[in-house]
Formats: sequence, structure tokens, C-alpha cells
Amino acid sequence: MTDQTDRYTRFKALHEGPGAFVMPNPWDAGSARLLAAAGFDALATTSAGYAFSSGKPDMANLLTRDEVLANARQIVAATALPVSADLQNGFGHTPEDCAACIRDAATTGLVGGSIEDARSDPDDPIYDLSHATDRIRAAAEAARDLPFLLTARAENYLWGRPDLADTIVRLQAFAEAGADVLYAPGLPDIDTIATVCREVDRPVNVVMGLSGPAISVADLSRAGVRRISVGGSLFRTAMGAVQRAAEEMKRDGTFTYAADAIADARMMEIMGAP
Repeated sequence: MTDQTDRYTRFKALHEGPGAFVMPNPWDAGSARLLAAAGFDALATTSAGYAFSSGKPDMANLLTRDEVLANARQIVAATALPVSADLQNGFGHTPEDCAACIRDAATTGLVGGSIEDARSDPDDPIYDLSHATDRIRAAAEAARDLPFLLTARAENYLWGRPDLADTIVRLQAFAEAGADVLYAPGLPDIDTIATVCREVDRPVNVVMGLSGPAISVADLSRAGVRRISVGGSLFRTAMGAVQRAAEEMKRDGTFTYAADAIADARMMEIMGAP
């Protein structure tokens, strides 16, 4: 627990800095080691990256708590960095499910994780505010005595509900319920992001690299953001390179793609070869 407590302390301190820090999202132990070698201070898992790497669509009802936490455990073990996890909706609808998810997540060495207010039901995707808040409160109570930073997610914008007022009300309720960090993925522009940051009293996470305008770390820091993640975009970028290489081999019968590959010796170094 001493190592986990140290990771938690370092992770918490990152949220107290004057600007935003980038927390990229590996999908396995190897990508975690590569990102650690690049000099980042913390990592986060990605449900999309894990699902796609497992040959599955990114749908919460197709991923189990056990497999997501097993993937997180491998990422935690791969580096000495603090790791936060995408815990989806807590893998259950009830407050008790969320509390159990947080406790189980902490046993893997994770020092943070997010619980969202959406469920896998396209006809009724967002939990009502009262129930969503009860879920976050239960998660926060479970995290209280653990070295664990709880992030609460308001998912309106990912489900075709671009209601900024409701999103802010939800984030404020989640903060009052005990969330340490707030997150509304899919905010469309820097002005909307800045508005959210002004209206809440907790550190705000935003996700970049998915779509929308190009916004820099400096822009986000000025807007009040404290943490930046990139979701599954690194995995999709890697797969984009694989797809282009496959197309070149099949179409042209050439292998020039290898000029952009990381050298084998460098990969061996990153993976810890003597």
C-alpha cells in the first residue's frame, strides 16, 4: 500500500498545479511503458482502446468489470506512474454497484477512476440527476478511506444532448456528492470548456484528440482546465498506421512504412531489456 499511497499523493498533487497536465491513455502494458518513457507524469486507461484491442466494439455492456480491471492491473504493473481508470458506469446501475467497483479498482493498484452518468440504453441513455448523484455519493464514500481520486462524468454531449446548463448542474451535484474531479466529455469549444471550469469548484478533466477544433494545452490551461486525457485516440492513431501499412503491402507490394517504425533496439530498451 505504501507504493500505492505514493502514487496517489503524486497524482493528487498534479491536480493542484497552476496549469493543465496531460494524462495519456495506454491500452496495454506495452503502450503504458512507451508513454512513461516519453516523460508523462500519469496515465489513464481507455475503455475504447482496450475494447478495440480485444476485437470488440466500445460498448459498456460488452465489457465486464473483471476484464477491465485485469487490463488496468497490467497497466499499473508496467510503470511506476499513477494510473486512473475508465470505469464506465461502475458496471452496474445501483449506488452499491458503484461503491463495489471503486473498492475493486483500488485492489489493482489504481489510484483514480471515473464513474459516468450514462448507461447502455440508447432510448434512455442518461440516469436521472437524483439517481446519478446517489451513485457518485456511494462511489465517493467507498473512495474516502482509500488512496483513490474519484472522477465524476456527465455524458450529455456524448449522447446527443448538448445541454450545457444541465451538464453544469450535474457536475455541481457530483462535486457536492464528493467527487474529486469533474469531467464532461465532448464539450464543443474552448468557450464552453471555460464556462464549465468557472461554474464548478473541482479540477476539470477534458478529452482531446477525438474531434472538434485544435486546442492546445496552453489554451486549456488558460480556460481553467487542470487535466487532459486523450481517450482512445492514441490506439486509433496506432491502428491508422497499421492500416496504411497494410494497404501499402497489399496495393503496392512495398514496405516503406517501416521507415516510420520505432527501432527494435529502442523498443527493447523501453520494455526493460538488459
